[in-house]
Amino acid sequence: MTLLGDKRNAAIRTLNDAFRGAGGLGGRVLFTAGVSDLGVEFSHLALGLVRLFDKFDPDNDPHGEHDFGGFELKGRKLFWKIDYYDKALEYGSDDPADPGQTTRVLTIMLAEEY
Repeated sequence: MTLLGDKRNAAIRTLNDAFRGAGGLGGRVLFTAGVSDLGVEFSHLALGLVRLFDKFDPDNDPHGEHDFGGFELKGRKLFWKIDYYDKALEYGSDDPADPGQTTRVLTIMLAEEY
Protein backbone atom coordinates (compact mmCIF):
# COMPACT_ATOMS: atom_id res chain seq x y z
CA MET A 1 0.00 0.00 0.00
CA THR A 2 1.23 3.49 -0.74
CA LEU A 3 1.73 6.19 1.86
CA LEU A 4 -1.25 8.03 0.40
CA GLY A 5 -3.29 4.82 0.64
CA ASP A 6 -2.19 4.31 4.25
CA LYS A 7 -3.25 7.86 5.16
CA ARG A 8 -6.56 7.44 3.36
CA ASN A 9 -7.29 4.13 5.14
CA ALA A 10 -6.32 5.71 8.47
CA ALA A 11 -8.76 8.58 7.81
CA ILE A 12 -11.54 6.12 6.91
CA ARG A 13 -10.75 4.04 10.01
CA THR A 14 -10.92 7.12 12.25
CA LEU A 15 -14.27 8.16 10.77
CA ASN A 16 -15.67 4.63 11.04
CA ASP A 17 -14.59 4.28 14.67
CA ALA A 18 -16.16 7.64 15.55
CA PHE A 19 -19.37 6.72 13.71
CA ARG A 20 -19.65 3.33 15.43
CA GLY A 21 -18.71 4.77 18.81
CA ALA A 22 -21.49 7.33 18.52
CA GLY A 23 -24.02 4.61 17.77
CA GLY A 24 -24.50 5.74 14.18
CA LEU A 25 -24.90 9.47 14.77
CA GLY A 26 -24.08 11.30 11.57
CA GLY A 27 -25.21 8.42 9.38
CA ARG A 28 -27.75 5.61 9.34
CA VAL A 29 -28.12 2.37 11.28
CA LEU A 30 -30.10 -0.49 9.76
CA PHE A 31 -31.12 -3.78 11.32
CA THR A 32 -31.97 -6.65 9.01
CA ALA A 33 -35.33 -8.39 9.33
CA GLY A 34 -33.73 -11.25 11.23
CA VAL A 35 -32.28 -8.95 13.87
CA SER A 36 -35.46 -6.88 14.09
CA ASP A 37 -37.51 -10.06 14.56
CA LEU A 38 -35.53 -10.77 17.73
CA GLY A 39 -36.91 -7.60 19.31
CA VAL A 40 -35.97 -4.07 20.27
CA GLU A 41 -33.93 -5.11 23.31
CA PHE A 42 -31.86 -7.54 21.20
CA SER A 43 -31.30 -4.85 18.56
CA HIS A 44 -30.15 -2.32 21.17
CA LEU A 45 -27.80 -4.85 22.74
CA ALA A 46 -26.38 -5.64 19.30
CA LEU A 47 -25.78 -1.95 18.57
CA GLY A 48 -24.04 -1.62 21.93
CA LEU A 49 -21.68 -4.47 21.02
CA VAL A 50 -20.94 -2.91 17.64
CA ARG A 51 -20.07 0.36 19.40
CA LEU A 52 -17.57 -1.46 21.63
CA PHE A 53 -16.17 -3.82 18.97
CA ASP A 54 -12.37 -3.82 18.87
CA LYS A 55 -11.40 -7.30 17.68
CA PHE A 56 -10.04 -6.28 14.30
CA ASP A 57 -7.55 -8.55 12.57
CA PRO A 58 -6.34 -9.19 9.02
CA ASP A 59 -9.19 -11.65 8.40
CA ASN A 60 -12.05 -9.24 9.18
CA ASP A 61 -10.22 -5.98 8.44
CA PRO A 62 -7.79 -6.54 5.55
CA HIS A 63 -7.70 -2.84 4.58
CA GLY A 64 -7.50 -1.46 8.12
CA GLU A 65 -10.73 0.54 7.77
CA HIS A 66 -12.68 -0.97 10.71
CA ASP A 67 -15.74 -1.41 8.50
CA PHE A 68 -16.72 -5.01 9.33
CA GLY A 69 -16.95 -7.27 12.37
CA GLY A 70 -18.69 -10.21 13.94
CA PHE A 71 -19.75 -11.27 17.41
CA GLU A 72 -22.14 -13.52 19.29
CA LEU A 73 -25.15 -12.32 21.24
CA LYS A 74 -27.52 -14.61 23.14
CA GLY A 75 -26.31 -17.62 21.17
CA ARG A 76 -26.67 -15.92 17.77
CA LYS A 77 -23.81 -15.03 15.43
CA LEU A 78 -24.06 -11.49 14.06
CA PHE A 79 -22.11 -9.44 11.56
CA TRP A 80 -22.01 -5.70 11.05
CA LYS A 81 -20.83 -3.75 8.02
CA ILE A 82 -20.34 -0.07 7.23
CA ASP A 83 -21.02 1.04 3.66
CA TYR A 84 -20.33 4.45 2.16
CA TYR A 85 -22.91 6.42 0.17
CA ASP A 86 -23.19 9.88 -1.27
CA LYS A 87 -25.16 12.43 0.75
CA ALA A 88 -28.38 11.63 -1.13
CA LEU A 89 -27.96 7.90 -0.43
CA GLU A 90 -28.31 7.19 -4.14
CA TYR A 91 -24.78 6.10 -5.09
CA GLY A 92 -21.60 4.94 -3.48
CA SER A 93 -19.41 7.68 -2.09
CA ASP A 94 -16.58 8.85 -4.32
CA ASP A 95 -14.37 9.32 -1.25
CA PRO A 96 -15.24 7.62 2.07
CA ALA A 97 -12.36 9.56 3.67
CA ASP A 98 -14.28 12.81 3.08
CA PRO A 99 -17.18 13.18 5.53
CA GLY A 100 -18.43 16.17 3.53
CA GLN A 101 -19.49 13.89 0.69
CA THR A 102 -20.12 10.60 2.53
CA THR A 103 -23.01 9.18 4.52
CA ARG A 104 -22.06 6.08 6.48
CA VAL A 105 -24.62 3.28 6.75
CA LEU A 106 -24.14 0.63 9.41
CA THR A 107 -26.02 -2.62 8.86
CA ILE A 108 -26.33 -5.15 11.67
CA MET A 109 -27.36 -8.64 10.51
CA LEU A 110 -27.57 -12.25 11.55
CA ALA A 111 -24.69 -14.24 10.08
CA GLU A 112 -27.11 -16.33 8.04
CA GLU A 113 -28.42 -13.16 6.38
CA TYR A 114 -24.97 -12.17 5.08
